[in-house]
Amino acid sequence: MTEPVPLHVFNFEVEFHQVDEAGKDKSATPLCSGRFSEVSGIEATMEPKSIRVGGRNWGEIQRPGIVKFATVILKRGVTRAPDLWTWMDLVARQGRTAIRLRADVIQFDGMRKEVLRWQMKNALPVKFKAATYVAASSEVGVEELHFVHEELSLKMAGGVA
Repeated sequence: MTEPVPLHVFNFEVEFHQVDEAGKDKSATPLCSGRFSEVSGIEATMEPKSIRVGGRNWGEIQRPGIVKFATVILKRGVTRAPDLWTWMDLVARQGRTAIRLRADVIQFDGMRKEVLRWQMKNALPVKFKAATYVAASSEVGVEELHFVHEELSLKMAGGVA
């Protein structure tokens, strides 16, 4: 049996797919995609349910409880493509039903072959942050988009997950 090789976390991209009410892709082509300098917040936390049982004095019984997902934060250098702002603006002005998206974070190996894909269903933008403009700085401006979602799944290349 071979030892698993760690993946380099810098080799990824993010895609947004428009989905219908049933969660199916409306098109095989992503609505928008891009490379980001950072993606954080892909996490799930389960709050266990503690149950006390009469006559059992050595601890409580633990059962699975509700799973909560963190807010995902995307950071990228400012570009001429206003996709992140457009999504935030559209949802804020027209409501949740304006556009239903699934966000995918795709991890590649060194040959740009897809290794795994994190899928977040029913993504909803909750915060947009424009770049900080400083005349004395020579750094690239970074914009942020924060979004929440209702479901997290992992798809491995070859269908294993």
